[in-house]
Amino acid sequence: MGGMEAHCHLLIRALAAHGHQVVMFASGDSDPALPLRPITPRHYEAVLPWDRWHGTDELTAFQEAAFASAWAAIREEGFDVVHNNSMHAAIHDWARRDRQPMVTSLHVPPFAGLASALERNGAPWLRQTVTSQAHQACWWDMPPATASVVYNGIDPSDWTFSPNGNGRAIWVGRITPNKGTHIAIDAARAAGLPLDIIGPVDCADYHAREIAPRLGEDCVHHGAMKSDDLVVALRAASVMLMTPMWDEPFGLVAAEALACGVPVAALDRGAMREVIGDAGALAAGPDQLPAAIMRALVLPRAACRARVERLFTVGGMIARYEDAYAAAMSAAADASSCASSEAVLA
Repeated sequence: MGGMEAHCHLLIRALAAHGHQVVMFASGDSDPALPLRPITPRHYEAVLPWDRWHGTDELTAFQEAAFASAWAAIREEGFDVVHNNSMHAAIHDWARRDRQPMVTSLHVPPFAGLASALERNGAPWLRQTVTSQAHQACWWDMPPATASVVYNGIDPSDWTFSPNGNGRAIWVGRITPNKGTHIAIDAARAAGLPLDIIGPVDCADYHAREIAPRLGEDCVHHGAMKSDDLVVALRAASVMLMTPMWDEPFGLVAAEALACGVPVAALDRGAMREVIGDAGALAAGPDQLPAAIMRALVLPRAACRARVERLFTVGGMIARYEDAYAAAMSAAADASSCASSEAVLA
């Protein structure tokens, strides 16, 4: 559906390629090429779409049942380490209770339920990773001994470099208020660039109110795209627009665009400054975004690609995750050894 899912898909393939034996607990309609263990027949968007069911008892029960079935299998079978790529708070309670080594990728800024779960479940075998220095600053109570920054990585070979653009801007993401799609439309129009919008409608009211009235010949919404088609669209663009209305923890599509040689013009929120660096231009607010677009357009495309190859490769990501796995497993072993010694002494 988006960046978290793309991250998980690449993570699993890369871990297997590095020689790890991996089991993926996910919905049964996930990619059959992955080592899938279904925890529900179909993903929740196919059963209880988020834009209509979020916050309801029905969706909550659906998710709780799915995650509970995954953890039951984890307890029964035994795993060296769990990589928790979800936002389900109860998993942290279960991992501490069962002394299960676990590394959690925190993909979003802290919200009450997840922050509370982390706070009450501090243990040396429970580690967290965040996607940027800016993101880590949001987790004000995170113990530094069990947290580390792991940049989201991509496989540069999946994102083909193009030395030239087509004179159009591109925006990629879910159509929802916190992604600021309407700001991208207004900024591209003010800069005199046609805009291609790619992504599913996540908030129907927002789309009807703010997006649909703005569309036209110079601004086209293409809907969601498969990965191969997205690569073609990205590498053809002259500039990518990023318009987060929240403190964006990373912004995977920015790295994907840079790998294709597309400079990024972005609102200066969250990790945008950290991810884009000298391969894009930042705007303090929406009014300054058109000028940032014009600055980004003249940046060398080869430098965009080089930034990804230096900082955001899947190989670098896996190496840092392996360090976190090793630390979690070692801490669990030490804790078990201490517990055994205490039992003998008692």
